[in-house]
Amino acid sequence: MLEFRPINLSKHRDRCVEFRADSFVCSFGAADLFYEMDGDGVATYLHWLEQKMKTLPHSCVHAWHENQIIGQIEMGRWKHDFRVGYVHLFYLIPEFRGQGLGQQLEQHAATFLRELGCRSARLSVSPTNRMALRFYRSNAWVDLGPQEDAPEVHCFEKIYV
Repeated sequence: MLEFRPINLSKHRDRCVEFRADSFVCSFGAADLFYEMDGDGVATYLHWLEQKMKTLPHSCVHAWHENQIIGQIEMGRWKHDFRVGYVHLFYLIPEFRGQGLGQQLEQHAATFLRELGCRSARLSVSPTNRMALRFYRSNAWVDLGPQEDAPEVHCFEKIYV
């Protein structure tokens, strides 16, 4: 069973960057897009993460297994409709993937978003990230197709009942 704790940026900033960069590798084959974002992707990302945690406490958490951080979730509300949650990142380190732990991450996110009053959630995924696509489809996420503003990724949605 995983334990979810709010991210401690002063202690685990490098781990957050490592996880986010690897998520780009999983999605796009390389982390270049992450590092180049707005000229300095690391600084941009860390500033965004810090602001997200200030404005919505407990929205960014690390998943702990025993004494090790093995995953991360970043959540919030969808910018177009605050009744819809948005998952910016589901992440597990490679050695813990494919063991059913993703469902614990998803359940944690669903609980958090429902408590915010969200009736559904959305996320973006690259069609080249086959493992993620398989996970989302097998867990009742529906592919809404390419995003208008970013056609290289698809938007998925899950309705909470």
